Amino acid sequence: MNELTRQSEPLISEWITVDQPFVDRFADAILDHQFIHVEPERAKAEGPYGGTIAHGFLSLSLLTHFTHSALPLPAAGVVEVNYGFDKIRFLAPVPVGSRLRGRFTLVAEEPKGCGKLRRFAVEVEVEGMQKPAVIAEWLVLVVEGEN
Repeated sequence: MNELTRQSEPLISEWITVDQPFVDRFADAILDHQFIHVEPERAKAEGPYGGTIAHGFLSLSLLTHFTHSALPLPAAGVVEVNYGFDKIRFLAPVPVGSRLRGRFTLVAEEPKGCGKLRRFAVEVEVEGMQKPAVIAEWLVLVVEGEN
């Protein structure tokens, strides 16, 4: 399927495990080495979550990865560009070792400049937890490239 249309059922990605080396690499990339993310023993002893947790921005940034298994590939000559977010909420911590997946629902599509703007309701789910780690309204600009 090359074209995405407004759907009532969400499209769901495959699971990914967020382990400590992954969190450590993310901490290095964004220069955020707060102990609740990168010091397992200290986080267990002093932190509020009983161990290390993933950065909220790590969970959010995985949305791009989740699209690869949840959403159809764009048609040839079409480029999808991250246009931003209208709303982001971090609702639950992600304990290191958790499995995450993305849930995408296309809620609107409208003309925008040289393309169209898609609005997705997205969630980052944590396996075994009722509350999602992240909910957001994600905007994606779809542009046809020059042939």
